Amino acid sequence: MAHRKKSQQLAEDLHSASIHLLRTLRSSDRASGISPARLSALSVLVFGGQTSLGGLARTEQVSAPTMSRLVDALQQDGLVIKKSDHNDRRLIMIAASAKGKRLMEKARLRRTRRLAAACDRLGAIEFQVLERAAEQLLRLTAKLQNDDKKKRA
Repeated sequence: MAHRKKSQQLAEDLHSASIHLLRTLRSSDRASGISPARLSALSVLVFGGQTSLGGLARTEQVSAPTMSRLVDALQQDGLVIKKSDHNDRRLIMIAASAKGKRLMEKARLRRTRRLAAACDRLGAIEFQVLERAAEQLLRLTAKLQNDDKKKRA
């Protein structure tokens, strides 16, 4: 039982730290010139590859009409391309354009540079602890994503 209480507290601490870290780094995103919602959708396309409108809406946890408006705005800005699926012409696939990829890579670089600068100010032990913690967080994230896939299957 004590382990469960510790797990719950750890979960709460990780949740809080993750949200605060992302909110802090998100302030760098203003330089991209697009809204956080558009930048998030573009990120899915740049780093996850092309997908359908429904797939993008599910990933971003928004309705299809909401995603449709976001994608239309991204397309107007030249950041995404809509194209028919090779196997089913009725299915429209959405992909990041070269311009969208450049914008997203610059936004990511602004975030990671800011975070790297903060890491540079850590002591050696703190740095090593965060390195190990990052590895564990990636493993934990993969497990959670796998659990989600199993639930959907």
